[in-house]
Amino acid sequence: MFEDRPDRSAEVVLVGRSNVGKSTLMRQLTGHKFDTGRKPGVTRRPNHYDWASEDFVLTDLPGFGFMSGVPEEIREAIKTDVVQYLERYAAHILVGILVVDGKAVVDIIDRHSGGDEVPHDVEFYYVLEDLGITPVIAVNKIDKVDDRDARLDEIADRFGLLPPWTQWRDRIAPISAKQGRITALTEAVRGHLEAAKRDDLKQFFTD
Repeated sequence: MFEDRPDRSAEVVLVGRSNVGKSTLMRQLTGHKFDTGRKPGVTRRPNHYDWASEDFVLTDLPGFGFMSGVPEEIREAIKTDVVQYLERYAAHILVGILVVDGKAVVDIIDRHSGGDEVPHDVEFYYVLEDLGITPVIAVNKIDKVDDRDARLDEIADRFGLLPPWTQWRDRIAPISAKQGRITALTEAVRGHLEAAKRDDLKQFFTD
C-alpha cells in the first residue's frame, strides 16, 4: 500500500502518532481536504500531495501507536511500513515533521520510558536523524496548553534538546493546526529548505 508515491526527487513528510492532527496540518499546508476523524487511525496509507509544476511532494504518513479497535499486530505493521518508507526515500526527504500533541506528549513519553522501552515519538525523532532527515517537532494543539513555555521546555528535554526550547526554534515549532496558527512551523521548514539550497520550495510553506 506504500507503493503509489509520485515520482518526485524532493519530499517533506509528516509523521506522528494517530490523532495528533497530521491530516489537519496537511490541510492547512496545502489547502486540500484530506480524511480526518475523531477515531484514531483514519489514515492507513500515505496521503501524497504533489504540485505538478514542481519536483516536490508533501506526504502525510499513517499514524503509529495506539489506535482504538486496531489489533496490536496491525499497529506494529503500520509502524514498520512507515519506518521502511522513510528508509527507502531518505535521500529525497528534506524535512521530517514529527507532529505531537502538545497537551499529551510528555505524559505519553514518560509512561513509555524506562527499561529497554523507547517511546515511539522519541524513537521516530532519532530514526529521522539517523537517516539524515532533518526533524522538526510540530507541537500541535498548543492552544490547549496552559503554561506554554514550561511545557515546551519539558518537550525539548524529552527529545534530548537542552531547555530552554527557545534556542531550538529550528527544531521545535508550537502550532495549532485547527486554528491555522502554523507560522512557527513554516518558518522552521523554510529555514531548512534554504539550508538545503532549495529556495524554490519555500513558496509551499507559507500560512
